[in-house]
Amino acid sequence: MVQAPSMTEHRGDDDLLSAGLGLDGLRAMTAPAFADPEHPTASELRRRAIWSNWRGIADLSATGGYGQVYGSVARIPGREFSSLLSLPGAAQPHRVLMQLPDAFDTGKRCVVVAASSGSRGVYGAIAVAAPWALPKGCAVVYTDKGAGSDYFDLDARVGSREDGTVAGADEAALAFAPQAATAASGVAVKHAHSQDNPEADWGRHVKQAAEFALSVLDQQYPHAAPFRFDNTRIIATGISNGGGAVLRAAELDGDWLDAVVAGEPNIQIDGHGSRDLYDYVTEAALLMPCALLHLPAERLPQPPLRAQAEPAWSARCASLKAAGQIGGDNIAAQAASAYQQLRDAGWSDEALVAGALNVGFDVWRAIAVTYASSYGRYGVGEHPCGFGFSAQNPDFSARPATAAERGNWWAEGSGIPPGAGVGIIDPQLGGADPTLAGLQCLRGLSTGDGADAARVRAGIAEVKAGLPRAGLPVVVVHGTDDGLIPPAFSSAPYVVMAQASGRPVSYWQVRHAQHFDGFLALPDYGSRYVPLLPYMYAALDQIDAQLDGRGRVAGDSVIASQPRGQGTLQAAQLKLPQLQ
Repeated sequence: MVQAPSMTEHRGDDDLLSAGLGLDGLRAMTAPAFADPEHPTASELRRRAIWSNWRGIADLSATGGYGQVYGSVARIPGREFSSLLSLPGAAQPHRVLMQLPDAFDTGKRCVVVAASSGSRGVYGAIAVAAPWALPKGCAVVYTDKGAGSDYFDLDARVGSREDGTVAGADEAALAFAPQAATAASGVAVKHAHSQDNPEADWGRHVKQAAEFALSVLDQQYPHAAPFRFDNTRIIATGISNGGGAVLRAAELDGDWLDAVVAGEPNIQIDGHGSRDLYDYVTEAALLMPCALLHLPAERLPQPPLRAQAEPAWSARCASLKAAGQIGGDNIAAQAASAYQQLRDAGWSDEALVAGALNVGFDVWRAIAVTYASSYGRYGVGEHPCGFGFSAQNPDFSARPATAAERGNWWAEGSGIPPGAGVGIIDPQLGGADPTLAGLQCLRGLSTGDGADAARVRAGIAEVKAGLPRAGLPVVVVHGTDDGLIPPAFSSAPYVVMAQASGRPVSYWQVRHAQHFDGFLALPDYGSRYVPLLPYMYAALDQIDAQLDGRGRVAGDSVIASQPRGQGTLQAAQLKLPQLQ
């Protein structure tokens, strides 16, 4: 441990599951207030972080069914234990946080280990694990996987304490303190600048979080100690990057893990059609804006508003044509050429349609910038394409952050800018297609030659997954329409590999499910797609029943779910698989 665990109590109007906000408070468009925006307290930061992470992961819209058809925001009293842990050889720690309900069942002895989705902070899996585990008397322990929202202001030389409050590097042990010259400017982001390539250790982060949980349980329940892997049920779960992390944990040696439920996992293997994330993200960043013009306007959900986006998409077509990357003598022909390249590379129409969101919100570029730095283990100011992060002026130039902006980073940052007042600084920005040059540089780190490309690809090689432990029950849940982590590049190859080796892996493919439940609050998305979280909860139910000897997890399933359209989600529309 980097520092001893701290403990806070959460009862009454400040519970574990929603920080006392309840469903109405989580749905509120306005974040929970800070009394002093420049100096928010730890409890204020916690409440806002829980609000932000719930909204980023779950569909909380009035017609989405959360809390009625599936899920729970029941008030769960209990305590939280948090610390900073470090893996051997790591330059930076990862956060762990354990939620221990007052009703913890020392007879069942159940711990759910949850890895944050994306690059989110330590509450980044609260909507995935806590609504299922806490009401059952299970503890939940989270890890941010060495990423998270512990941004460091290089101008003011301040970062985040273990409780999320702001402190100077000389005042306290920080959750992230980068190696950087004193003259460095802007914002350092842990996932990008830790120089640890944390994704290579995601499985070990999960196991270390489980070890932390057992240690805390020993201390809190000495009459029931010892809590060990052989007498305590350990289930690991997560979605997106969190799903990839728990699958990496599944391959670790030792009989320490009882089951895994992985949703829409970012997982990469050798062979079977798998593609590494950086490869298909940089491909999409370049080609997809143009390719979307080939699809009829009515096929694309809003936002982005097509009328507003078309000029930029057309400019991308012209840029790619001039660079010799696509063919065609007019925009329509160029769009068809870009579209066909993506189709030939394995993108489905469903993934392209859902991927429009990633174009509209600049998600592809955000991922590529951060991951290039992480895979190459580049420090502050070393990005091979010159990218950095900073607070920004209206013209996207860098400026120092304000105290109020710094005060909110830990609570609302996603761990991968842009967002929470931190943007991407691109020194090559400009022209009719302003992001093109930077994206071409990023793509070259995947496809090109040279020392930097070799360095990035070496980091990618470190994150390839292996087989889960023999006999370990695993359920993989993935939406067939996922436009961020297409199953054809990730979960499908992984399942083929695992099942070919006799591993007990069940694969649930959910029709009409894309990557972001949180975006189903947008009416056009909500009418087209179903949420993935109900299937995660169902898989956890079935895994738990199987471990208890009450049945077997449903096998491979293609789930014919039905979107809610203009109405309210009904349970019958989910077509949940049944315990066997």
